Amino acid sequence: MFRVAFFIIFICSTAWAVEPDEVLSNVEYEARARAISKDLRCLVCRNENIDSSNAGIAKDLRILVRERIQKGDSNDQVIDFIIDRYGEYVLLNPKISFENLILWLSGPFFLIIGGIIGWRYTRQKNKESPKSLNEKEKKRLDEILND
Repeated sequence: MFRVAFFIIFICSTAWAVEPDEVLSNVEYEARARAISKDLRCLVCRNENIDSSNAGIAKDLRILVRERIQKGDSNDQVIDFIIDRYGEYVLLNPKISFENLILWLSGPFFLIIGGIIGWRYTRQKNKESPKSLNEKEKKRLDEILND
């Protein structure tokens, strides 16, 4: 019984997102729309594709994808249209570009720079040895300790 409930709730949840009125009658177009939708992020749900999301904007994006396919756009043209409209954030797997490379490498770069600065700071602090006391200071310290 538990397995059936698990299957219905978790495995079939993607079927609940795409509503029957959205499904295209042309099987080839619908397969293309599903393939494109799996690569597009829901802007509300974060890290969930628009096929799996019940959010209103996800429904709008699913409808937009299907409209563009029906107009004769290729898969790349549909994706480019949506990226132009919503930005590259809409992609679950961002495209490899120079800007993305800078974003991915800046974190480790600044971590390494911070580590070097911290290491040099602690080495410099350890090199500074305390000054030795002169005779007057030693005499005063002995007086304080003897009291």
